[in-house]
Amino acid sequence: MARRALLVAQGAAVGLVALLLGLLVWKLVSNQGGNLARAANRGERPAAPNFTLDRLDRGGKLTLSDLRGKAVAVNFWASWCDPCKQESPYLEQAWIENRAKGFVVLGVDANDFRSDARGFMRKYGITYPVVYDGPGKTLGGYGVKGFPETYVLDREGRVVDAFVGAIASDADRVRLRRAVRQALE
Repeated sequence: MARRALLVAQGAAVGLVALLLGLLVWKLVSNQGGNLARAANRGERPAAPNFTLDRLDRGGKLTLSDLRGKAVAVNFWASWCDPCKQESPYLEQAWIENRAKGFVVLGVDANDFRSDARGFMRKYGITYPVVYDGPGKTLGGYGVKGFPETYVLDREGRVVDAFVGAIASDADRVRLRRAVRQALE
């Protein structure tokens, strides 16, 4: 009888794990980004939530509103995220090509370890500013549901465009260039 109870308990545990995994997959597949991304992609220009975080690229803190007057691509990523690895060269390229015009790529490493994030930055040659949000406290304000997500802000700090998922295809890169031009206007 004890063996049968154990098998029933194991079956219930496996069923619960399968249900939770199914819910996670459904949530990821049905994710179209948070309200901020949806509003930006409808053509609205919602204000980006401000934050202050420790820098990873050097010492000190960085406050998003201190970048007002510049166009900014806020990229939420983590070192363990494979799509983040795919898009990192394109973000670095956008930074190098446009920084003299007043454009900044700002990486926000979240739900990660500092040492892993710094290793990622070295491995992928990231030279743009990066801040650290270990517990992910900034994610909710932006409606970030997964990594990577990128929000292109105009010089007043309003969201011009939002990318839910990696900027990896040719179409994504064209869209990013268009968003950067629009943000710089």
